[in-house]
Amino acid sequence: MLDKTFDPKKIEEKHYKDWESAGAFACDPASDKQPFTVMMPPPNVTGSLHIGHALNHTLQDILVRYQRMKGRDALWQPGMDHAGIATQMVVERELGKEGKSRRDMGRKDFLKRVWEWKEESGGTIVEQLRRLGTTPDWARERFTMDEGLSKAVIKVFVRLHKEGLIYRDKRLVNWDPKLQTAVSDLEVEQKDQKSKMWHIRYPVEGETAEHITVATTRPETMLGDTAVAVHPDDERYKDMIGKSVALPIAGRLIPIVADEHADPEQGSGAVKITPAHDFNDFEVGKRNDLPMINIFDTQAKLNENVPKEYQGLTREEARKKILAELEDMDLLEEVETIKNAVPYSQRSAVVIEPYLTDQWYVDTPTLAKPALEAVRSGKTNFYPKQYENMYFDWLENQLPWCISRQLWWGHQIPVWYDEDQNVYVAESEEEAQVEAGADKKLTRDEDVLDTWFSSALWPFSTLGWPEDVPEVGRYYPGDVLVTGFDIITFWVSRMMMMSLHLMDEVPFKDVYIHALVRDASGQKMSKSKGNVMDPLELIDEYGADALRFTMCAMAAQGRDIKLSEDRLKGYRNFATKLWNAARYCEMNECKAAEGFDPGAVEGTLNKWIISSLRDCNATIEEALGNYQFNLAAAAIYQFVWGTFCDWYLEFTKPVISSGVILSDSEESPDSQGGPSTSRANARSAQDDSLADETRATTGWVLEQIFVLLNPFMPFITEELAAKPKVEKLIVSAWPEYGPELEQANAAVKIEWLIRFISEIRSVRADMNVPAAAKIKLLVKDACAHTQEGLKAYDAIIKQMARLESIEMLDGDVPKGSIQTLVDQTMLILPIADIIDLDKERARLSKEIDKLMDDIKKTEQKLGNKQFIDNAPDEVVDEHKNRKQEAEKTLGKLSQALKQLEAA
Repeated sequence: MLDKTFDPKKIEEKHYKDWESAGAFACDPASDKQPFTVMMPPPNVTGSLHIGHALNHTLQDILVRYQRMKGRDALWQPGMDHAGIATQMVVERELGKEGKSRRDMGRKDFLKRVWEWKEESGGTIVEQLRRLGTTPDWARERFTMDEGLSKAVIKVFVRLHKEGLIYRDKRLVNWDPKLQTAVSDLEVEQKDQKSKMWHIRYPVEGETAEHITVATTRPETMLGDTAVAVHPDDERYKDMIGKSVALPIAGRLIPIVADEHADPEQGSGAVKITPAHDFNDFEVGKRNDLPMINIFDTQAKLNENVPKEYQGLTREEARKKILAELEDMDLLEEVETIKNAVPYSQRSAVVIEPYLTDQWYVDTPTLAKPALEAVRSGKTNFYPKQYENMYFDWLENQLPWCISRQLWWGHQIPVWYDEDQNVYVAESEEEAQVEAGADKKLTRDEDVLDTWFSSALWPFSTLGWPEDVPEVGRYYPGDVLVTGFDIITFWVSRMMMMSLHLMDEVPFKDVYIHALVRDASGQKMSKSKGNVMDPLELIDEYGADALRFTMCAMAAQGRDIKLSEDRLKGYRNFATKLWNAARYCEMNECKAAEGFDPGAVEGTLNKWIISSLRDCNATIEEALGNYQFNLAAAAIYQFVWGTFCDWYLEFTKPVISSGVILSDSEESPDSQGGPSTSRANARSAQDDSLADETRATTGWVLEQIFVLLNPFMPFITEELAAKPKVEKLIVSAWPEYGPELEQANAAVKIEWLIRFISEIRSVRADMNVPAAAKIKLLVKDACAHTQEGLKAYDAIIKQMARLESIEMLDGDVPKGSIQTLVDQTMLILPIADIIDLDKERARLSKEIDKLMDDIKKTEQKLGNKQFIDNAPDEVVDEHKNRKQEAEKTLGKLSQALKQLEAA
């Protein structure tokens, strides 16, 4: 017997262990089944489960469980990313507490310490994902620095270098002065803040009183200026192009050049050019063949390329000194306060310095061309399609990818130098030595590769490439990648480029991009706001199934999720509803008979529920096929809660408890509207047979619900479906319902019945009729179809609509009655004796007035340009939604008042 209440904690760990120990997650390379491959976006080894992971992995798991049940050989490839900077920072912090540094230890001992940390503390998220019920093939778990993946990384670097697609160059990078390494754009956070804009006069050479004014937020960089640029069509400066200005403090002459980067509409129209410390200026410098003077060292202190009195100063110290000196020279024209975006390192929280340095690059502009064509031609499809634009924009404007990092934790670049700085690129030091010659002393490049380099190889390196293994041929390319929009540029595009070049095939057929999970008001979650929702705490509170279903139900394509605990409570209640339905069926012996044939049922209700089940399954399959997770969840939710529990079980309770049979062959009610005397006294053999059929149908449909709901809510369905010597749901087959189960005639009849009862319930609710009050129903202008339904389902209509009687009316409508329509039939509810009509009119009028006042205030806010311009988008959307809901309610209450006034 099932427990009275559902307690997720009692079942989740037990079932997960059973699934895993039974090998239910494993793919089978020797199988003749059609493969289905999903590559898990590898979480960082330092990471712990956050709400974004919960969404991402829930959606992946639903797809994998569903396809596994559909008979596919599913490989969900798990693994972790070594997370170069993040991991090194964690270990360096630990060393700092011990009074040590990595440089004190040396590279070899430091890396040993990192591996020790990885084994002891890394990978916490893997265990946390188990709490969520995810089913990747854990036995195949990979790590971006395991032996096989490291071999793949080295092989790819060497090959691309030989092909001229990897090279060393001096270019600008995002430099973290604290960590002293280049970082990717993804690790740079642009923060809006108030700043100063200083307008500085540069004296024009040979012109006694002439200056050209430039503006900057970083006056310390002027010591690295190598030109002033003006637009070639700017009439103010045409005579100055080709002249020079004297760079204040530095004392150098720098040219005035014509370049379209200068905007005549901005400030003076002239801009200072510092090619070694600004990304736009770097391009101007290349176009105009300007010197590139690096004025900072790796700690962002001024170096030997500036006047002696500035050497060794920090950026802040140099700025203060330069401004004072410009003031003394009367060259500071104006200071204004502005709001601008300042780049900060996400890792160290210091301001990023654009820094000119030698680094290794991938020629991604070349590799981008096939990756663009693959999506344009439909070899890979984005869902939602709008995200193709982000992909196209990134690849169409691709710059060389800086792949070297000044770290120790990561894949060390396979490059060696001899004493003359000749370069040898090889898969091993032995190969490099052979290439260099035995007499050459070689030193390996200390840098490591950007973490994204190894991640770009994930779709095939995890399968065993470059070894000749069957998994590569069987599981590549993948079927779908599920990921967030924020890494379309840094990961998705690079997997596409690398895979097409190295495998000559796209890495996945579909890319499903999920949205962000925000708080209930639409705010982005952050620790500083205190609105972070921890998925592990939510699982403890509501159960994994409730969290999973919430994620799925809210995952509408292209729309951020506004997660609230109310939604979680609602879907926990859904689990409880299912549990209670199963208990009800168990207590009433509703179980599928052996050999039950759903196509052979005779009762109309039974035909209808089976046909509805078939429709539900079709909706789920279509929705999941299009990655419309919310529609799939809505279909199964509506079927379970509404169709099965609220309607079918309620309809059939009389069948099970008292022998009232709801079927087309039911005898007509007697003159008082109750069951006929003969049927009340005894059940016929036909009634008994139909009751048995109804119990069997109820049990069979419940079992089908467990199967259809299992990918979404695996724990509760596995528990409810558990039977001795019966296979677990996780390895059971997805059902197929043939066309013979479609029962359009039964559907028409029962849908009419539901509409009829629902309309009466709605009127009762609108008119505030007490739930316990039984009222009379008068029916006017009933068509033959309605009269037939009223005869067949008289008892159930009265029971479920709380009616004392149902009578046909030929004459006038009694005073104090409410009228409504179902199809073309008029339903009349005399309620003057049940409620105080005047009091109800007053109540409705008061509610309507309040709603109109609320709508007016909201309209005023939405009409306020200042509010629209300054309020966050989510706040504006909330006001719009509030207005729409209020207008909807107003319409309903106004209709109710109109009916009361006519009563």
